[in-house]
Amino acid sequence: MNMEQQNDNGQNAPPVLDVRHLSQSQFAQLGMPYIAYLKPVLNNGVPAIAIHGADGTPMGVATDVDVAIAAVEQHEMRPVRVH
Repeated sequence: MNMEQQNDNGQNAPPVLDVRHLSQSQFAQLGMPYIAYLKPVLNNGVPAIAIHGADGTPMGVATDVDVAIAAVEQHEMRPVRVH
């Protein structure tokens, strides 16, 4: 039995990923090159927006949400707000 899937061009398609069986490490890497999380924080007592990679790695701090969104989009990533 052939378990490989083929796309419309008859080429082998990448395997389907079942997210229910990801390790914690694999889950942390999911979306890494595409997603940046924006979180309200206090930076030296001043309200700011922290920018983190999908795995939680700090990437930067912006003065407000609009600046954070612009910075993330400039790097061709999608901003996602968290509280």
